[in-house]
Amino acid sequence: MTTHDQPSFAVHVPDAELEPEPLDPAQIVSGDPEVTGKVLWESADGTQVRGIWQITPGVVTDTEADELFVVVSGRATVAVEGGATLEVGPGDACVLREGDRTTWTVHETLRKAYHITQAGSAS
Repeated sequence: MTTHDQPSFAVHVPDAELEPEPLDPAQIVSGDPEVTGKVLWESADGTQVRGIWQITPGVVTDTEADELFVVVSGRATVAVEGGATLEVGPGDACVLREGDRTTWTVHETLRKAYHITQAGSAS
């Protein structure tokens, strides 16, 4: 479903209802983290996505997209392979580069609003 033709809108991010987004079991390092999310807007060509994402405590690995996100609630440590270790919490903005391999240690259920730029077309 694309939402590129949706009119302007506002969402209260802390209370937004999210849908399950099951993790690949190979990504889970420890704990029993659960991911939920909601796409709020997607460009017609699928290269731009804006939404809300949440993860419960645990440790997971990921390969990142080109992303800007702002943490609304919770805390995590994001270790970028070969790079920085980022401590993020409410009010923090974070930029991840496409292809970054990361390990997320989620200390408190983390909710973020994000904008992702995807290479090529997702349509």
